[in-house]
Amino acid sequence: MEQLLQEISQCKICKPHLDLGARPVVSMSKSSKILVIGQAPGTKVHASGIPWDDASGKRLRDWLGVDESQFYDNTLFGIMPMGFCYPGEGKSGDLPPRKECAPLWHAQLLAHSKKVELILLIGKYAQDYYLKDLAKHILTETVRNFHEYLPLYLPIPHPSPRNGIWLKKHGWFEEQVLPILKKRVQEINLGLP
Repeated sequence: MEQLLQEISQCKICKPHLDLGARPVVSMSKSSKILVIGQAPGTKVHASGIPWDDASGKRLRDWLGVDESQFYDNTLFGIMPMGFCYPGEGKSGDLPPRKECAPLWHAQLLAHSKKVELILLIGKYAQDYYLKDLAKHILTETVRNFHEYLPLYLPIPHPSPRNGIWLKKHGWFEEQVLPILKKRVQEINLGLP
């Protein structure tokens, strides 16, 4: 695992397409129990090199019911985005994650991650990649039907401040999904069945 993470940290396959250059951001260990698969780092995370080191990360930790020390303990949480580098700016936010990362690195990382009990699929890119034909046509329906993907996968929307309108419109997410997410994280953290 350490050698693989070292290889990833030096990956430059997408460099010609990246406005800010290559800086892969991933955090895992062979002991990670919960895997967080999001989209791609934003500019703040690109600058710091710390995954989820922004407003989205703060909301995500709140959703999970964990503090920073728990979240950044890679024996509990592994963090593996769909694209490991900041993809650049698009017309209405960041560009989609680069398509090279997941096929190149995800299976190798997962092969070393034998203790993963829960995989959070954050956003449509991760949900479509991992759930394939089982994902619903739209993210809202995939998240609403989260029970279909348990116990291994739990699809959630991106915790970006830009998704505030979605969260207000779909109050069932905080009422129905978040309590189950927090309970599952707590059970895994404490080593409960």
